[in-house]
Amino acid sequence: MKHRLVRTMAGGALLLMPVTPILAGAALWPAYAQDAGTNTTAADKRPILHANATKFGAYDPYGDFGAQNGVETEALFLPWEDVDLTTLTVADNYAMQRNRKLLITIEPWSWNEGWRLSSDELRRKVLAGDYDANVKAISDVVKTLKSPVIIRWGQEMEDKSGRFSWSNWPAQDYISAYKKVAEQFRRDTPTVQIMWSPKGLEGLEKYYPGDNYVDLVGLSVFGLQEYDVRAYGAPKTFTQALQPGYERVMSFKKPIWVAELGYEGDVTYMQPWIQTATAKDAKFPDLKEVVYFNDRDVHAWPFGLGRPNWRVKPAASGN
Repeated sequence: MKHRLVRTMAGGALLLMPVTPILAGAALWPAYAQDAGTNTTAADKRPILHANATKFGAYDPYGDFGAQNGVETEALFLPWEDVDLTTLTVADNYAMQRNRKLLITIEPWSWNEGWRLSSDELRRKVLAGDYDANVKAISDVVKTLKSPVIIRWGQEMEDKSGRFSWSNWPAQDYISAYKKVAEQFRRDTPTVQIMWSPKGLEGLEKYYPGDNYVDLVGLSVFGLQEYDVRAYGAPKTFTQALQPGYERVMSFKKPIWVAELGYEGDVTYMQPWIQTATAKDAKFPDLKEVVYFNDRDVHAWPFGLGRPNWRVKPAASGN
């Protein structure tokens, strides 16, 4: 029997859990065991939450936003295989205590890189129904949760970098897979909302599954000062980074979220992002919520920039 190292909910301790068929192992969930107080030092780069403006949520594996008021959504990432689904109930209890929604991003692969299929293999197996049982198992747990739930499946599907195995599929194949997932969750939990979540790049419209399959649109917006300078010749603001993707999806007439937000650079670069991420902007009338990705990136960026650390607290603060 195979085993994997997994993070528990209590203090980040590690233990071994057995891998069982189909859906096994354990997901690396945020550490829900205790709240973390708000860091008020200058090094804390959390967005300012403006009253009566864009709502705010966070993917928060360190609990940095656990005690903060005004956080509307608790975001989670879930592989659809090699996963302990009981952690969803733990996350639900955490969100319920704080009156937050759950945004569950389901990634159609294993987080164990050695177990991943090629893009073509994954596409063929998904379309053949080989993962229908995995979707159903997740849906069966989701329908027991008490928090309002948003399902986000197969994000950034138009990206051509090779970062995700499900990206850059033939558009109709992706749409067929997306619809299958959406239909399963809606059958089991009619109140669930479905988020279609492109990165915001040119060509995303090919992957739009139709109005009946989309409740919300979620974009990814990250700002890395050194990358901006090398790629564009100058730093970008939050407004400049969001605008191209926003303009590409606004014609769908759906509520728009920034489903993943992060920024890193010196104080001069970050301060405008901190100030404007949740500020009301007439350029973005359909922007309803931004969700901060409070962790180090899992992939290296171009130009040898490594994995940016989007976390709002400095590394020296613990964790």
